[in-house]
Amino acid sequence: MNPVYFIGHSLTHAIYESLFSLRLIHYEKLIQEGPCIIVANHQSFLDPPLIGGIYETQVHFLARRTLFDPLFMKYTLPLCQAIPIDQEKPDPGGILKVMRLLKAGERVVIFPEGSRSPDGEIHEAMPGIGLIISKLASVPVQPLRISGAFDCLPIHSSKLRFRPITVSIGDPIPFSAEEHRARGRSAQLAIGQKIMDAIRALPTEI
Repeated sequence: MNPVYFIGHSLTHAIYESLFSLRLIHYEKLIQEGPCIIVANHQSFLDPPLIGGIYETQVHFLARRTLFDPLFMKYTLPLCQAIPIDQEKPDPGGILKVMRLLKAGERVVIFPEGSRSPDGEIHEAMPGIGLIISKLASVPVQPLRISGAFDCLPIHSSKLRFRPITVSIGDPIPFSAEEHRARGRSAQLAIGQKIMDAIRALPTEI
């Protein structure tokens, strides 16, 4: 864990608990060890540090390649364990990085929607997540549902509000051998739909 990530990780959970009354539903289900793909809906810029803070050790994040364009972000995001990827089309380089991390026993966070929700609702997945799942058999895919982060910092506002945030943790999503062999856009979109349905099914209240 590099110094930047360590400092952020040390502070994040306490900040979210004190300022956003962070609530975790089924925290005991959280996969804290071993390789895992973590999938979550994306409500706000608050989401990546929020998810990173609930894990005991570092996790890695897939992030849109365009987020790395500003010079400051180009150097800062990798220190936060962010991996650039093009989620709208096949990205062999990004997928190879994910596979290497998972084989090394790491956990990778993916926001299947590809960008922040415009209205706080859960939307459809980009096709990239289906491609990744089809390449990675036998790795657990754990769904998380974030609620409240949109009210704190919506996409169309720069004003931060201190309101309650909840993260609901689900059991790993089961995928068949056929799904892991999925080829073509329609089959990969179906995997994305299954992931988003699993996220939607998680409770938003304790």
